[in-house]
Amino acid sequence: MNLINNETTEEKIIEATFKILQKEGVKKATTKKIAAEAGVNEITIFRKFKTKKNLIEIVKEHYMKIFIDKIENIFDFSEDEEIDNYLTSNFNELLNLTDEDFSVMKIAMEEVQPIPEKKRILSRVSDVILNKLEEFFKLQLEKGKIKKEINPRMLSIMCLSITFQSVALWKVYDKDTADELEAYKDEFLNMLYNGILA
Repeated sequence: MNLINNETTEEKIIEATFKILQKEGVKKATTKKIAAEAGVNEITIFRKFKTKKNLIEIVKEHYMKIFIDKIENIFDFSEDEEIDNYLTSNFNELLNLTDEDFSVMKIAMEEVQPIPEKKRILSRVSDVILNKLEEFFKLQLEKGKIKKEINPRMLSIMCLSITFQSVALWKVYDKDTADELEAYKDEFLNMLYNGILA
């Protein structure tokens, strides 16, 4: 389902909403501020999107799709890819995602309360990564590149928690620790290689 019509006004409103949400958060974002940012009349927002809540959901869905596409690209692999290159590349590419890339997660996390549908936004990202990692590790087991009998799903969960969740949470919570992350990556990958490849 295409949530966004290709009309310039709608695109302006969606971009403006995302900017306001990034700067001010969901609670402080008003349709008046969004209209001013987009250069449109506040009535236009309601005509196009009906409610502020609906607009925010469309914006989150739009930017989450962009983010998930980036995550899928990061975790794609070729059949000949070596484990160490694949995992190092994943980690480095996650580190290279911008704060703006992670903004949609910040916005989603701000809204996560006891509402199950909000939690799904975050789990969708994890599901994409887990499925890609599991597919990769199954292939490596079939090729005999992993010497030990290891459950590929469990290995994927471990890699997800160490790589994506660490990087994502550090970025979402604005931790400026590039050197620390680099050392963390090297230590984790060294333990992983010596554990599953030795």
